[in-house]
Amino acid sequence: MTEIPATVEPASGEAPTPRRRGVLSWLLVLLGVAGVIVVAWVCLTAWGGVVHGHPAYAVLLGVTAVASVLTVVAGVRGRRRGAWRATVTIIAIVLGAGWLAATAWMRPHTAVEPALAAMASDARVTVAESATEIVMTPADADTTAVFFQPGAFVDARAYAAVLRPLAEAGHPVIIAKQPLGIAFLALGAFDEARSRLPEATGWVVAGHSLGGTVAAIEADGADAASTAPAVGLMFFASYPASDLSGSLTTAVLSISGSNDGLSTPAKIDASHADLPADAQFVQIAGASHAQFGSYGAQAGDGTPTISDDEARAQISAAARDFVDALAG
Repeated sequence: MTEIPATVEPASGEAPTPRRRGVLSWLLVLLGVAGVIVVAWVCLTAWGGVVHGHPAYAVLLGVTAVASVLTVVAGVRGRRRGAWRATVTIIAIVLGAGWLAATAWMRPHTAVEPALAAMASDARVTVAESATEIVMTPADADTTAVFFQPGAFVDARAYAAVLRPLAEAGHPVIIAKQPLGIAFLALGAFDEARSRLPEATGWVVAGHSLGGTVAAIEADGADAASTAPAVGLMFFASYPASDLSGSLTTAVLSISGSNDGLSTPAKIDASHADLPADAQFVQIAGASHAQFGSYGAQAGDGTPTISDDEARAQISAAARDFVDALAG
């Protein structure tokens, strides 16, 4: 594709004719403007999730903003392009559009109340937050700790309210902050948590949705460890990606919702065959997928028929009973 010449040579003594831009230059301008809009939209609608999330996504937004401005400048300049330059520009535009789509898709589901209130420390639980994790430390901690992987693109703080009762019962809790909100990019986080809390002699690995799938991988890899092994695995509206029925030796609890539109009851039922025969299954009647955290509604989910408070209370109680039994 060739463009209209950038300039028209003027006759002697005449002023230069204004530069004219070709289609590719206009596409570059539009792409750059779209990038600025995407970054602004994410910051305006999910600022809390960006600031309190793993820094990888904030870096991604910064790079996107700078690249978008430079793209607008390149389009405005409207340089002449030969055939090979036009081809490279077309490829860059396609890749740039894909980059923006991925950036928008990864916008975090930001935590809302009561999760935000549960992030405050008190006499019973101290809550500390870093760039890569949230740690809830009980005033009187036992040696059985909980490590939790959030669902895809969900603010880690969104699970503070549902997990805090575990800390109040004496179990240290660590919630991972995943790079770009993807649990598979935080596969090493459990090992880091184990080294961070050497006083914990046993771990219950848990996760919501995609986080539960990754938690299963981590628990399966650490159930035979000589020190600080995984002694339990908890699924929050989740299930394993492969058959663990013959390899996993930890206790297993699957907590699900009858109105979950993503990890549907049918999918949970199918997971029985992939888990040990003694795995426990608890279904919360009327609960949806998003009620396992506090981050608002989620696309594709079912409609809950119980309140968020009731769902959270039942989920927390089932999880606490499971961990207490392992600690006892």
